[in-house]
Amino acid sequence: MPASAAQRLVNAASIRSAARAGAGVVRETPIITTRTLSEFSGTHIVLKAENLQGTGSFKLRGAMAKLAALGEASGRGVVCGSAGNHAQAVAYAARSRGVACEVFMPEAAPIAKADAVQALGATLHLGGRSVDDAVAAAKERAAAAGMQFIHPFDDPDVICGQGGVGLELLRQVPDLARIVVPVGGGGLISGIAVAVRSQRPEVEVVGVQAEACAPVAGSLRAGRPVAVDSARTIADGIAVKRPGELTLELIDHWASELVVVGEDQVAEAMVFLMERAKLVVEGAGAVGVAALLAGRLPAAPAGGTTVLVLSGGNVGAGLLAEVARRHETQARRRLVLRLRIPDLPGRLAELLAVIGTTGANLLDVQHIREGLDLHIQETAVQLVIETRGPEHAAAVRAAIEAGGYHEATEIR
Repeated sequence: MPASAAQRLVNAASIRSAARAGAGVVRETPIITTRTLSEFSGTHIVLKAENLQGTGSFKLRGAMAKLAALGEASGRGVVCGSAGNHAQAVAYAARSRGVACEVFMPEAAPIAKADAVQALGATLHLGGRSVDDAVAAAKERAAAAGMQFIHPFDDPDVICGQGGVGLELLRQVPDLARIVVPVGGGGLISGIAVAVRSQRPEVEVVGVQAEACAPVAGSLRAGRPVAVDSARTIADGIAVKRPGELTLELIDHWASELVVVGEDQVAEAMVFLMERAKLVVEGAGAVGVAALLAGRLPAAPAGGTTVLVLSGGNVGAGLLAEVARRHETQARRRLVLRLRIPDLPGRLAELLAVIGTTGANLLDVQHIREGLDLHIQETAVQLVIETRGPEHAAAVRAAIEAGGYHEATEIR
């Protein structure tokens, strides 16, 4: 059977050529071992830390490959639409080649990513509600200004650039058996799958999407790209409503399987990577770890190593703090209690003294006098208490009840 257009454009030779285009700018990212995940899964697990790539994600590979392919055609500048990682990569690649760059991002794009784009010298335009809106606006601008549009995923040069991750894995992991890859528009999984399975067809390549925005499976069933309605997910870097024509065909031919993960699972994976691997990874980059921890991955191949690709680390400090705070509450290392006390002098001090006997750390106290059915001589207080875990949290609650405060409500 003759090769399709997609397979003619994206193949092992073109991926090797694209990898050479990034020499001196794209770094070979490390493989990080993880005993915790290996013991949890019963198979050897390692992490491919693309969050440590220049600009904080794998996207730099595709951007450098595309700028090299454009050559002098980029003289009037380049333009792209992105949730942030592709935008930073194109801005960085353009600056390295002295090319003007304009970037379109959704109006709700993470502030850290928007700031990074401007710091790299690109002109930033915010507007629209999704990556798809940003891509459409970027295409219009490119046509009007005679600039070169760089698609975030549905472009053969970009896909070939992302395939450099696969070439590195072939060198770094001799017993490579399975690769778990975040999937948004499909550029990363397409490039990795072609690079690896062209040489090692027995290696499994499993894609992971965020359940809140997972159009690929439905598109594969339909035989064409089909959009989903929502792109609201903590994994904003893969919040693509509609896969590309080119990437969908490559995924269908080269990928082994697709799975989805929920928002809570992604958030827990981000915290796990912070606590256990000492790595800052954004939601999109953490979906592979989320799939493993949630038991969503198919059974591992017998023997060999499974690689979880951490595709990016560009996450705002505010979101990171919120994710960590939520985890602390769910793990009951952060106990939030609301209770009524008599509105009399000294009664709050008595309550706090009870808490002090437990060895817990009081983080915050709030009086709540409105919005609750309180007696005229009552007030409510909300306490945020740091504990050592579930057993200590239970002991704190028991001490509070023993002190005569029987209606403490835990807020989660």
